Amino acid sequence: MSSTPRRAAIAVAAVLTTVTLTACSSGDGARNAVAVGGTFQFHSPGGQTEIFYDEDQRAPLPDFSGPSLMDEGKEISLSDFDGEVVVLNAWGQWCAPCRAEVDDLQIAQETLEPLGGTVLGINVRDYNPTIAQDFKLDNGVTYPSIYDPPFRTAAALGGVPTSVIPTTIVLDREHRPAAVFLREVDADDILDVALPLAQEAPAP
Repeated sequence: MSSTPRRAAIAVAAVLTTVTLTACSSGDGARNAVAVGGTFQFHSPGGQTEIFYDEDQRAPLPDFSGPSLMDEGKEISLSDFDGEVVVLNAWGQWCAPCRAEVDDLQIAQETLEPLGGTVLGINVRDYNPTIAQDFKLDNGVTYPSIYDPPFRTAAALGGVPTSVIPTTIVLDREHRPAAVFLREVDADDILDVALPLAQEAPAP
């Protein structure tokens, strides 16, 4: 093997190792994300695990909905939080990084809620909802979660990579992604993006 192909192989291996260590991925690795036309779309393979968008680069998500994990018979929609900053977090109790970041997500919820913001979980791959419900109760989680084991809502998230869990997307008040994290997050990661958005005046 010549030196050039060897260097390329080493670089690819390093990217794949980073994704594996930072998320419970199952094969397609992280993908870059960009805003295309009038809607937000993920595309273009890449190794980035965090992407940030200036206001002029943002595009909105379509509305989506699903059954509440905790409240039987209740439907939760993104539009329920119109005008609010929303921190979307795709998670599963089976995922070690998800379990590690839950306290930080709760801190984000308690910080953002008085300012007109919320964390909205999307529970994936927990085909026994009782286990996921017990996890939320045991950890004192107050923010809502959509129950979506097959992660069908990924299509509404511009094709977010379903193999990378946890995934966190910070939406501004117009529900346009301002940041995407394809890795475990902490409260500072979330609030560094979400607090300035929450402190902006809502659009008239």
